[in-house]
Amino acid sequence: MKAQLETEKQRIVYDEEKKLAQHQAQTKSQMAKYEDELARKRMQAENEYHRVRNQELVKLQEDSSIRLEQTRLETEKHIQALRKQTIEEQAKLEHEKIRETALAKAVGRVDEIKQNEEINRRDQLVEGDLVREKWISIINTTFDHIGGGFKAILTDRNKLVVTVGGVTALAAGVYTTREGARVIWGYVDRILGQPSLIRESSRGKYPWSGTFSRAKSTLARLAKPESVSNNGKGFGDVILHPSLSKRIEQLAFATENTKLHQAPFRNVLFYGPPGTGKTMAARELAYKSGLDYALMTGGDVAPLGSQAVTKIHELFDWAKKSNRGLLLFIDEADAFLCERNKTYMSEAQRSALNALLFRTGDQSKDIVLALATNRPGDLDSAVADRIDEVLEFPLPGEEERYKLLKLYLDKYIAQAGSRQSGLSSLFKANPQKIEIKGLSDDIIKEAAAKTDGFSGREIAKLMASVQAAVYGSDNCILDASLFREVVDYKVAEHQQRIKLAASDKA
Repeated sequence: MKAQLETEKQRIVYDEEKKLAQHQAQTKSQMAKYEDELARKRMQAENEYHRVRNQELVKLQEDSSIRLEQTRLETEKHIQALRKQTIEEQAKLEHEKIRETALAKAVGRVDEIKQNEEINRRDQLVEGDLVREKWISIINTTFDHIGGGFKAILTDRNKLVVTVGGVTALAAGVYTTREGARVIWGYVDRILGQPSLIRESSRGKYPWSGTFSRAKSTLARLAKPESVSNNGKGFGDVILHPSLSKRIEQLAFATENTKLHQAPFRNVLFYGPPGTGKTMAARELAYKSGLDYALMTGGDVAPLGSQAVTKIHELFDWAKKSNRGLLLFIDEADAFLCERNKTYMSEAQRSALNALLFRTGDQSKDIVLALATNRPGDLDSAVADRIDEVLEFPLPGEEERYKLLKLYLDKYIAQAGSRQSGLSSLFKANPQKIEIKGLSDDIIKEAAAKTDGFSGREIAKLMASVQAAVYGSDNCILDASLFREVVDYKVAEHQQRIKLAASDKA
């Protein structure tokens, strides 16, 4: 009975151990299946995320193309409706203006010639005699001194030797100093200077120059009224649509918090027609998020040839040295970040693109990459994959155009002739103050309605043309008729450019 009990006990222990082993094997198999299922779901989620993001980019591109086509059709209809009236009014105004200007100039010229001809002739004769006598005296005195000096040197052998040796030593010293300074400065510039690809930067060309430039820009911003810097919820001199402005402010706030928490930055893409404020928005984004910024253009990469890869690596190495973090803005990015399957793309351009893709393969805690392009569809798919935020900059609407006209009217007209602060202004003549008469808000709103299809840059050029027209007038006064004349002329010029572009495409 004891042996039987012992055998039964051993059998029970063996069964328990067998059940435990089976249970452990089953648990391990379930865990493996669960981990495999999680990995598969994670991969599916990542694939779905990339697919959705690519679909959004494609949809944005399609929507932008549709809007551009609609805008072009509406502009063409508007051109056909106003073309005849604009040409007739412009021809009439130009003819009247030319006639009055020619008549006034002819009358004034005849009167001036009659009154001053004899006086000018006598003054010129007297002045010519005085100048001739003065120069004859100076020439005689100079030659007397030079002749005496040469005579003393040639007659004394020691003076001649000392003079020749001194001139030789001076020339050798000047040449050695100049070449040595050039070599040393080239080495310093290569080690400490900013890369040659950088067109503009808040850090300055050298490490010690960034401090002064940042301090100067900070003081300028503090001295500038808040109503001017944030006119219409814009950034600086660019007026944006309220939704776009709000999105950029949120992006600046998120970038600032990202830097505080030492998290990776997000890369952004700005796309839209030329002159819509992409560069200004990038500069203000860097300022509001507390980052340094550096601006380069994609067209500078292709001429570098085989040196492009080295320059790209130097650029990113220089950018990583910024203690505050740096926003690297690449304008006209499609110039060298286009699709690599293009047949006209050289091997050097492909290598430069690959170098940039290598440096931006991982999320960076030091650099925010901001790309700007007018044709987002031309970008390489690998470049588009590195973009986290996509912002479209459309042409300004009527309300934005009204605010831009007010902004540049104040900048180019109202503030023209005001004395600027600084020592340099003491040595420059102040421009004449422009007087504004009869230019009401209704006239500016009328101009905003006429300038449909204008970008922010074109509106700035329009107001610069208004300033030039005022300075070209006799009394330096801006009234409603002169303002309307310049606006109509620039609108007709804009429509002509659109027509020429359409004919070129056809």
